Amino acid sequence: MKLFFKALLVTMAVIPVLAEEVGERWGTAERERKYYPITQVPITEELVIEAGAFELHPDGRVIVGTRRGDVFFVSGIDKTPPEPDYHLYATGLDEIFGLAWKDDALYVTQSCELTKISDANGDGIADTFDVVSDAWGYGSYHEYAFGSKFDPEGNLYVALGLSASYHSRQLFRGWGFKITPDGKSIPIASGMRSPGGIGFNEHGALFYIESQGPWNCSCSLKFVKEGGFMGHPASYNWYPYAPGLEMPVEPEQGNTIVQEIKRVPELIPYAVIFPYIRMGRSITGFVVNETKGKFGPFDNQLFLGDYTQSIIMRATTEQVNGVWQGACYPFREELSTGILNLQFTPEGNLLAGGTNRGWPVRGLKPFALERLNWTGEMPFEIKIVTITSKGFRIEFTKPVDEISGSATDSYLITTFTHPYRGAYGGPEIDQTTPRVTAIRLAKDGLSAEIDLDGVIKGHCHEFDLGALKSVDGDELLHRHAYYTVNEIPSE
Repeated sequence: MKLFFKALLVTMAVIPVLAEEVGERWGTAERERKYYPITQVPITEELVIEAGAFELHPDGRVIVGTRRGDVFFVSGIDKTPPEPDYHLYATGLDEIFGLAWKDDALYVTQSCELTKISDANGDGIADTFDVVSDAWGYGSYHEYAFGSKFDPEGNLYVALGLSASYHSRQLFRGWGFKITPDGKSIPIASGMRSPGGIGFNEHGALFYIESQGPWNCSCSLKFVKEGGFMGHPASYNWYPYAPGLEMPVEPEQGNTIVQEIKRVPELIPYAVIFPYIRMGRSITGFVVNETKGKFGPFDNQLFLGDYTQSIIMRATTEQVNGVWQGACYPFREELSTGILNLQFTPEGNLLAGGTNRGWPVRGLKPFALERLNWTGEMPFEIKIVTITSKGFRIEFTKPVDEISGSATDSYLITTFTHPYRGAYGGPEIDQTTPRVTAIRLAKDGLSAEIDLDGVIKGHCHEFDLGALKSVDGDELLHRHAYYTVNEIPSE
């Protein structure tokens, strides 16, 4: 029966997907092309490249790991037009969702283990496969494993999906692990449901993407705290095998995260909520833009893919009173397949890859590699939203004109939160509409501080700034941003 169900999912993936099944588009694709065109990276007919993980080789080649278990070293991606040369380095692995290069070896996170792969005889083909960690169980297609890059101390991190949405049937499913340089496998956090990626934010802190489902009403970006509980109690059964960690009390349904943290102090709040449908439906791998301006005005920001809606988004994070929080922003729609992961290339372009196999996807291609580059023309965008003691500071990529930037009705803000519950998904509740009480527009027009008559802890604050105009008359390319408030700074 399990094999039949998996085959059914694969069959579903080739059925055309209706717009209402995956959500409405932002409607900005035509304008986005002017600033960030999408270029297809050709894939030869005999290859199937469902990219689930990327890494950069020291020699400048892009390393691609696929869901089907292949590893390719690819050159020529940054050429105009792309002239990729695909060199098969390794095969026979399973569902690759993590790649990290160190000391002439490639560390591959696959569903069953973390594997060190190397080329001992120097012929360009991997010939040594060493198990670094197989400290977890594996028995179901749903039990994906996602791997990070190395941290400064040489540790790798793995995020493990549950056996199913409501169950952890194999050892440590639903946990996060730290794998040390000497090979120790240390369980560090429970409560994961279905991760989509794990890595470091723009400040070097460890985060993972959580998918919408039970105990998660929307997809979210969460800080991985050692000893923390990420929210889904199905993996509590493995605490007896996690020395030094004490099992939290069982969460109760019906409260919000803010309320429940008072009962379960180990519970980690969402750092960034991605409102369901409006900002993705199944968010996946992410990467920090460290291109130093080669990719436009969004340096040191996170770029994230979404599988179902075939889109790319941005996110920014900050720490307030010791707690992580931040914002997300639309970036680019019109990708050709379901996005599983992203990677910046040596020339500062953004490479996106994925597949439509398994679940409905907006993009029509079964798999694709696509390259986004910045044309050099500056879009008028919300660059970043950060919190203040009385409201928010909003920075823009181009100066805002004084008339629209000084008008309180140019800043439309609504808020909502979610119930914390075990059912699949959930509604937006407790909506409010704060009033803007003051605006301080910078002399250069590149930022505005707005005071509100109420900033609400635990709420996602949705900004609609469509009334703003730049000094040269442009409308915002994307008018929305979404900031999740966990803490409010003091004055």
